[in-house]
Amino acid sequence: MASHLDNLCGANKPLAPEPPDAQEFAGLKQSGLARLRDASHPELSLQSRFDLAYNAAHALCLAALRRLGYRPRHRYIVFQVLPHTLNLGPEVWRVLDKCHNVRNVGEYEGGLDVDERLVADLVDACQSVADAISLMQD
Repeated sequence: MASHLDNLCGANKPLAPEPPDAQEFAGLKQSGLARLRDASHPELSLQSRFDLAYNAAHALCLAALRRLGYRPRHRYIVFQVLPHTLNLGPEVWRVLDKCHNVRNVGEYEGGLDVDERLVADLVDACQSVADAISLMQD
């Protein structure tokens, strides 16, 4: 697992080795789980639920990466390395990658185009991440 991540470390590469920090891991995990719970409230707007679920997924994926002793240099890499951090397959990281692209359009171009299906898929993918991270020790 770590050897694949080690290959992504170095000058001009997306990861940097950094010792794990138990408090950081616990804080990211707690933040991610709280946002995931909030993302499931149907009375919130779709955009708010998307934002909460996306940020929950990012926090949880970052927690998994940090727990293994790596710091990302780019935001998106935390989703792309899920097969190596939490042993999750393309059915999860492809949803998160798509949502990352949707988020970027919303953040940088002002067009957040989300629907019920995308938000439901995002919440499901995030729940898969939460389930996998619950197996990691704090």
